[in-house]
Amino acid sequence: MNGYLLVRGVFILVVVYAAAVINPVDGHPAVSAALGAGIALCIVVAETRLRDAAVTNLLGGLLGFGVGLVIATTIGSSLYWANTGSRGMQFLHAFIIIVPPYLGLVLGARKGEWLEPAKFFSLFRDVRPQKQYKILDTSVIIDGRVADIVETGFLGGTLVIPQFVLKELQHVADSSDSIKRNRGRRGLDILHRIQKMNGVVVEISDLDFAEVREVDLKLIELAKAMLGPIVTNDLNLNKVAQLRGVDVLNINELANALKPVALPGELMNVFILKEGKEPNQGVAYLDDGTMVVVDNARSRIGRDLDIVVTSVLQTTAGRMIFGRHADGLVAAEAAPRGESRSERQERDDTGRRPRPAASA
Repeated sequence: MNGYLLVRGVFILVVVYAAAVINPVDGHPAVSAALGAGIALCIVVAETRLRDAAVTNLLGGLLGFGVGLVIATTIGSSLYWANTGSRGMQFLHAFIIIVPPYLGLVLGARKGEWLEPAKFFSLFRDVRPQKQYKILDTSVIIDGRVADIVETGFLGGTLVIPQFVLKELQHVADSSDSIKRNRGRRGLDILHRIQKMNGVVVEISDLDFAEVREVDLKLIELAKAMLGPIVTNDLNLNKVAQLRGVDVLNINELANALKPVALPGELMNVFILKEGKEPNQGVAYLDDGTMVVVDNARSRIGRDLDIVVTSVLQTTAGRMIFGRHADGLVAAEAAPRGESRSERQERDDTGRRPRPAASA
């Protein structure tokens, strides 16, 4: 702080000395020195006010002042034909020299924040809202769940249906195989349903890539060209697209993320539907399609069973839950003492105690 005061004091003394030596007011050196001191004080006050100003505002002011000075000089030189002896023309010249630099200084200082790189480059960007494209592939259209997701509003933006995907759907719908034909027609019905939804923008893209033959690779090239993700449930397309740097929205991953969480130790009631791959295993399914593998449940096929979750396995294809009999149920189902081995075996198979043989 003391250094600043010293510099300011030296500056004032230098200006006062220069004014006294030059003597702009003829015959009055004291008045000239006082005039120099007043000018120096005004400059110091201006410096203290500008000390807290932002750098961008200072640069803006300097640039504005420079541009205004160039404009003033250009206008003044263009009036060479005017009579400079006239007081009116002299006032006009003075007005031109003062006003444009002043306006440039004030406006440049006020708009100095536009010299920041982010705001400066935003001047050259398109201010119109940019479209966010979502490119649908054949598998997700035939699957049909995408229509429900779009209807709920979770999949926004412009939905793009490429022409080559429509051709593939039409080819499937015209197949001689009844199963493929029904799948193709279902896909076309799903597209009609999406098009009729309010607030949903569907765009048919004619962009094709003649040098690419496979539909999956065409989708990847289209996603790169339109800067949008591919909406699919095809695991292979998902992997290839990610390897090529294209974003993918996988419907199956969304469905897995929305499934209820099952923690080890949690109790649940399931319906044993069939036997498992391992001996004495039973297989059940939750309402969302999650497979539940239950140990020692082969004898309970076709019946409800209370189980305890032992572990959960998450894979790219889905989620599997492993469980076993609930402890209380196992104790309740334990065979009473005194039963023979054959009776226990028959009871395990039928779930009932065998009737005693009638005496002859």
